[in-house]
Amino acid sequence: MPNNNRLNPKSLLTVGSAIVLVAVELLCVALAGGWALAGLFQLGTTVEYAFMGIFTLLALWGIVAFSRSALKVEPVFGPDSH
Repeated sequence: MPNNNRLNPKSLLTVGSAIVLVAVELLCVALAGGWALAGLFQLGTTVEYAFMGIFTLLALWGIVAFSRSALKVEPVFGPDSH
């Protein structure tokens, strides 16, 4: 009977790298989007920071959702694919 609790380093590297890439992209878009919208409509720094905060929360939600989906598709624990 195989041990399914074994760490698969290839899957861990793949999933970890994808999560880091998506996280950086989403956070950069959130911060740049808040800055751009507030600057475009000349709303001031308080609204700019509020937009950045709201968009960052949305980005964090997206990162968590992506992470859960990625770990379902590419399990980190399980048999090594040698």
